[in-house]
Amino acid sequence: MTDEALRVGRAVVPLLLGCLLCGTGSGQADSPFADPRIKAALSEISAAHIRSDIEKLVSFQNRSTLSAQDPAAIAQGHGIGAAREWIKSEFERYSRECGGCLEVKTDTFTQPASERVSSPTVISNVYAVLKGTDPEDAKRIVLVTGHYDSRNSSNENVTDAAPGANDDASGTAVSLECARVLSKVKFPGTIIFLAVAGEEQGLYGSKHFAEFAKSQGWDVEAVLNNDIVGGDKSPGQDPHAVRVFSESIPDNVSERELRMIRALGGENDSASRELARYIAQTAHTYRLEVAPLLEFRRDRYLRGGDHISFNQAGFAAVRFTEFRENYDRQHQNVRVENGTQYGDLPQYVDFDYVAGVARVNAATLASLAAAPAPPQNVRLVTKELVNDSRLEWEAPADGRATSYEVLWRATAAPDWEHSQMIQNATKATVPVSKDNVIFAVQAVDEAGHRSLPVVPQPER
Repeated sequence: MTDEALRVGRAVVPLLLGCLLCGTGSGQADSPFADPRIKAALSEISAAHIRSDIEKLVSFQNRSTLSAQDPAAIAQGHGIGAAREWIKSEFERYSRECGGCLEVKTDTFTQPASERVSSPTVISNVYAVLKGTDPEDAKRIVLVTGHYDSRNSSNENVTDAAPGANDDASGTAVSLECARVLSKVKFPGTIIFLAVAGEEQGLYGSKHFAEFAKSQGWDVEAVLNNDIVGGDKSPGQDPHAVRVFSESIPDNVSERELRMIRALGGENDSASRELARYIAQTAHTYRLEVAPLLEFRRDRYLRGGDHISFNQAGFAAVRFTEFRENYDRQHQNVRVENGTQYGDLPQYVDFDYVAGVARVNAATLASLAAAPAPPQNVRLVTKELVNDSRLEWEAPADGRATSYEVLWRATAAPDWEHSQMIQNATKATVPVSKDNVIFAVQAVDEAGHRSLPVVPQPER
């Protein structure tokens, strides 16, 4: 099967979901669930802004985590320290433009010497918090990130050019652009826009931030990691597809939970998988030009990214990556060899594509931050041998849910196939055998914003 055939086959799944849930097909009128405020924000995402951000990051020459960050280098605009200060200044500028709506912070620590860190090194994550307007929902956090460090052929080479235009100025630009446009909108839930360092040496920045979030008891509902989303301009690239990787069974499940997953066939229903499905549903709702392709594995072969740090801390996290990577332009010294140009240079980035990926991210962040909290204590009643399926749940604490949507699909289906709206109740009986399907329930507010789906636990 060709890459193109594989792409088309996978793309059908979220489109089918959209038709079933929205009642409209691609190319027709807007989905009735599309929020006009979110749609307006998406229209402000600019390929020109993204190009400017990526070219600015490239201008720092070498953004290795091990590169210069002393005051002189920062003043000269060289090294990772200068990149850090510029990212911080951009977040601060966006905050001034929205009347101080963003809390701009740094998460700084010293990474001890390790295999790819030759001596103790200061690493700084930069982030901006758009706090939610609802006292209860503001406790819920959705987060977007990219890594702003770069490298060339040698991890130890911190002086020669390491432009990192695609890997990962593109992902950092997505986080910045989402902050620029979404900071102009108010949401009940909280959004964090993050740029991490230390990725190329071992995910150190994201690991520190994820562990910090866990230690603070943050309710991080979703993490969107963008890494290599530049849409490299080379043969075989698909400018209308972005891969979304999601883990199956989380690392931190107990032995009892693992037995339950195996017994019920829940290997495909981790929190990260539900987030990936939500992303596909949201992209269809807003008729976005870049379609998520759901990749049901944690990451690519022999590779890793910052979403893994959040997975390991127990949070739902996914990775966005372009459809086809060009390895001549990743982790390479800038050079021409046997007629081939090597190096991660900005002229190979498709800025319109990055803007399309940013719209998928922004739509997902905004939809989740606008939605009510997910239903609580969702159960599938299994104490009787009957062919109907009875589900029960509790209303989320924020009190914003006005209805609920029960979703289900065949056990072998990758995405939700059917739905039933439930009004003024926290239970439902569906005339489908629980043995043949997977269920989930999501909360819906009066404007139609939907929470993440929650797969029920069996109750005997």
